[in-house]
Amino acid sequence: MAVSIDRVYQKVLALANKEQRGYITPQEFNLFADHAQMEIFEQYFYDLNQFMRTPGNNTGHSDMVTNLEEKISLHEKYDQNIRVSGDSGNVMTSEIDRLYRVEMIRIDYSGIEGDFNLAEEIQLNELNKYRTSPLGGWSKKRPVYTRYKGEINPQAIKVYPYPEPATLDDNNNYVFTDRVLVSYIHKPVKPNWAYNVINDKPLYNSTNGVDFELHASEETELVYRILALAGVAIEKPQLTQAAVGLGASQIQQEKQ
Repeated sequence: MAVSIDRVYQKVLALANKEQRGYITPQEFNLFADHAQMEIFEQYFYDLNQFMRTPGNNTGHSDMVTNLEEKISLHEKYDQNIRVSGDSGNVMTSEIDRLYRVEMIRIDYSGIEGDFNLAEEIQLNELNKYRTSPLGGWSKKRPVYTRYKGEINPQAIKVYPYPEPATLDDNNNYVFTDRVLVSYIHKPVKPNWAYNVINDKPLYNSTNGVDFELHASEETELVYRILALAGVAIEKPQLTQAAVGLGASQIQQEKQ
């Protein structure tokens, strides 16, 4: 499910040009489009936290928690086999494209019976307490992981006990002794209204265009948010006011 970037751009232009409110160039639109998409995406998690505090209902298609989880699920990756670096237990999260949030880590240590063991997250300041605890200490049957900000990787993760790193075979393929499976949420891809200039007019190039990576229901919200941003950029406060008014109407409808 995706939202056509060309359809959104045409709607934005139509509303912006109404009553001569201004023209939005493709370059401006692409900047606003990326910003609007990330705003909507990040708002999912705040809204989910809010709606989970309120009673839901038995009708799935009208339950806000269910709807938000469906939108987030478009960005979820489950049980991706991720390497660890050397013998330090550092998960190579830098190899995960557009990583936004790690949800779960499971580890299969060679020689340990049973399925993959779910790793428990512990806080960095509790590491020594767990390390020295005779009952709470980690093991290959009860692995743990901690997050920290690395010098290069802002979302560094270290797993305990350290899994064996992957090795390369004669064909340069990775061979895993211990396997680390990471389930995570990735950021939506950056949208792009690609175009070719023909007769001094930009025409959409669908071959190089990149659609919004959001649920199809977000098309209207994208239009309103981009219009609001455009109104500020082209110094047309009436355009921003109109977009905010339309957006407020939609929010009121969703919460009725």
